[in-house]
Amino acid sequence: MADVYIVEDDPGIRQSVARALQDRGHVVRSASKGMEALAALMADPPDVVVLDLGLPDVDGADVLRMLRATSQVPVIVATARDDDAQIVALLDAGADDYLVKPYSGAEIEARIRAVLRRVQAETGPRRIVIGGIDIDIGGHAVTVDGEVVELTRKEFELLLYLAGRTGEVVSKRELLAEVWRQPYGGADKTVDVHLSWLRRKLGDRADEPRYLVTVRGVGVKLVDPTCAES
Repeated sequence: MADVYIVEDDPGIRQSVARALQDRGHVVRSASKGMEALAALMADPPDVVVLDLGLPDVDGADVLRMLRATSQVPVIVATARDDDAQIVALLDAGADDYLVKPYSGAEIEARIRAVLRRVQAETGPRRIVIGGIDIDIGGHAVTVDGEVVELTRKEFELLLYLAGRTGEVVSKRELLAEVWRQPYGGADKTVDVHLSWLRRKLGDRADEPRYLVTVRGVGVKLVDPTCAES
C-alpha cells in the first residue's frame, strides 16, 4: 500500500485514477491545481506523486522543478504530450517515470510499484534473509543454508521480487508484468518454468515446499519456514 498524491485538473480522470488505486488498497490524495498541490506536498509528503502537465494555474513542468528544489519524492508525470524531446527534458528535470494518456489503473499501479522498488533499492536494505535464504542484493548473490546457489539473472530477479513481498501471494500475471515487463495477459508458462528452476535450486519440493508455496488458482508466495505463521 502506498500514499499516492494525484495532481490532475480533469475531475473525471482524477476520480477514475483515484478510485482504481483505492480499489487496489492505496491511500489517495489529490489536487486540481499546481500551487495547491505544492503546499500539500511540502506539508505532508506522500510516497509518490502522479503529476499532470496541463494544470490551470501553473504548468506541471514548473511544478516538478519547484518540487525538486526541496524534495526527492518520486514523481510520475502523466501527460497527453507524446513528444520525445519534452519527455527527455522532464526526466532530466527530475521525473522518475512518465505515462502517456490514456492509461489504465493497472498500468499506473505497475508504474508506482516499479518506482517505489527503485527507491527502496537505493535506500533500503542491501541484504534480505528469509529462513536459510540469504540474498545479497548489491552483490547479486544468494546462499541457502550457507551454500552458494547459482541463479540466472531472471531467477535472481524473480526471487528478489518475491522476497520483497514475503508472505504475500503474488499472481503469475503480476510476475510477468513486474519481472519480465510483459503486458498483463501474457503466457504463464515462462513463470511456471522459472519457478520450477528456482524451487529446485532452493532445495524445495512442490509437494513439500519450504519456501515457495503455490496457492492454486491464485499465485505463489515466498515464506519463511522458521516463522510459525508461515
